[in-house]
Amino acid sequence: MTQEANLKTRKILLVIGDAAEVTDTLYPWMRLQEDDYQVVLAAPEVRVYSLVQHEQPQSWDITQESPGYHLHSDIAFRDIKPEEYAGLLVSGGRAPEYIRYDECLIHAVRWLVDAGRPVGSICHGIEVLATAGVIKGKRITTVAKCRFDAEVCGATYLDAPVVVDGNIITARGARDGWQWMREYLKALKQMKNDKFTKQ
Repeated sequence: MTQEANLKTRKILLVIGDAAEVTDTLYPWMRLQEDDYQVVLAAPEVRVYSLVQHEQPQSWDITQESPGYHLHSDIAFRDIKPEEYAGLLVSGGRAPEYIRYDECLIHAVRWLVDAGRPVGSICHGIEVLATAGVIKGKRITTVAKCRFDAEVCGATYLDAPVVVDGNIITARGARDGWQWMREYLKALKQMKNDKFTKQ
């Protein structure tokens, strides 16, 4: 694909797996389509995945998980051609705990970050970016219980709704999703005016 064609791409990878969080997944999936982006759901395999809802009851110190909606993925990680995409987002929930070990996904994340394309994570999604080694020296945010995952991989944790550092856009959790998407869409629009560093 030529650089000119890359600049015109309207495809965004949204990374999911079983136990991806409902709001972390469905909000960006819908919001990006409102701006005429094609959102491609990427997962370990092409099949139906079970999303979950995370809430923290008043008397609990941790989140409670309950079943959510189901989504059918569009593409398996091994079939991703990162040069075809304008950016990538990693949903939260428990899915990142196991999808972070997929070498094809990690390759795609590294390629897109190196190419200067917007890459974002919300909540536990930081575990994928941390495993890919793309947050070293970066300022990020995530849900507080994933702070260690980020810091041990060389990032600086900030307790803020959204943090933008270069082409990496991170958010704490579901309630911050609207701010996350606002900054992510800004990054996509800015990218149209910049040249990619990788073709």
